[in-house]
Amino acid sequence: MDYSRYRFIKVEKEGKVAIFTLNRPDALNAISLELHEELENIFGDVARDEEVNAVVLTGAGRAFSAGGDVKGMGTPPEERIRRSPIRYARRLIHNLLDVEQPIIAALNGHAMGLGATIALFCDIIIASETAKIADPHVKVGLVAGDGGAVIWPLLCGLAKAKEYLMTGDPLSAVEAERIGLINHVVAPDQVMPKALELAHRLANGPIKAICWTKLACNKRLRDEVNLVLEAGLAVETVSMFTEDHREATRAFAEKRSPVFKGY
Repeated sequence: MDYSRYRFIKVEKEGKVAIFTLNRPDALNAISLELHEELENIFGDVARDEEVNAVVLTGAGRAFSAGGDVKGMGTPPEERIRRSPIRYARRLIHNLLDVEQPIIAALNGHAMGLGATIALFCDIIIASETAKIADPHVKVGLVAGDGGAVIWPLLCGLAKAKEYLMTGDPLSAVEAERIGLINHVVAPDQVMPKALELAHRLANGPIKAICWTKLACNKRLRDEVNLVLEAGLAVETVSMFTEDHREATRAFAEKRSPVFKGY
């Protein structure tokens, strides 16, 4: 498989393991429209790559991903919907789920919003003890509709998920591990070694049994995606037209805290 066309995802291979690195470090690997499109496509490519038995997904620089690129927040909602990755969120999640090989998320730093969603949809999540995880959509007057409402309740339970999704508050990697949101917390310099050790173990194991075990486990996840994702995306789109979101965009541009009015 030729991965040379990818500009914002660095691709390396170690034996039967592919390492995908989100590569916009100056923007904290925020997911622009271009990076979103590359993520959609690369999961489709690796699913067909017979040389790859496991994948490690990580970020370059200080963050795993800051989430959706907020530079376009000031543009009109109609234009943002036309240009925004939200239009393609369904394709991204489904392509990610279609990867038969195990995917390990190596959270070298913070994972926010869509960045957190992508990490949590991976099969195993290993995080630096300095990392934080959050889905802060509500803090800018938006619904957590691009997958957060699907995956958080499945991993940490409905009560905890609703608390963190409705407040948008970040939680530490240690707390995320405690409530079952992620698998392992390690020292910062051990994130990639731990992820690669596990990836190579899986890649060189009974790969058909491993992949089919993932397939069976993900049946429930697919049902939840079918149940929740499109509704979540719909209400997230509607929330772009609220006065609270417009206030959040003004506050972001003016570098102040928003004053929400509830409509």
